Amino acid sequence: MPTKHRSPAKPRPESRAHPAFTAAVLTVSDSCWRGRRKDLSGPAVAAALRKSGFRVVATRFIPDELIQIQNTLLDLARQARFIATTGGTGIAPRDVTPEATRVVCDRLIDGMAETMRREGSKKTSFAALSRGVCGVRGNALILNLPGSPKGAVESLAAVIGLIPHALNLLEGKTEHL
Repeated sequence: MPTKHRSPAKPRPESRAHPAFTAAVLTVSDSCWRGRRKDLSGPAVAAALRKSGFRVVATRFIPDELIQIQNTLLDLARQARFIATTGGTGIAPRDVTPEATRVVCDRLIDGMAETMRREGSKKTSFAALSRGVCGVRGNALILNLPGSPKGAVESLAAVIGLIPHALNLLEGKTEHL
């Protein structure tokens, strides 16, 4: 009887972050900033990150102001290895989170944003309107998520398995499994 040879399984990205991986969550929303609406997205993203093994070291919310978003991202990049923004990724005139993120990033990682949009489009056609980006500032990874709590958590879930590997690569750990 011939023996079957199985090819080794392809390594899958780690689904849980190393406990040393720190994260920050930034909600960008005029209505939250003005107190007209409670921030539900930021806490939902922070909870999802904690569940995935990240240590959330900062949560903030700010208005949709380009310079303020840039300055906050720069500050958070000194505090955390991973920064998730929520809000300001649509096409409304004040949605400027992607523009602010592009300015502070050294390099963009188009595939992560594309993956979020592709996965989101399986649930809603509105995912195509998201302009969120992902990029690198120093050794920090910045990811723009949609503003709705459900959209933010689902978008994060689409790429969460890639984030620990990306952070390891940014740290110079380039050996592959």
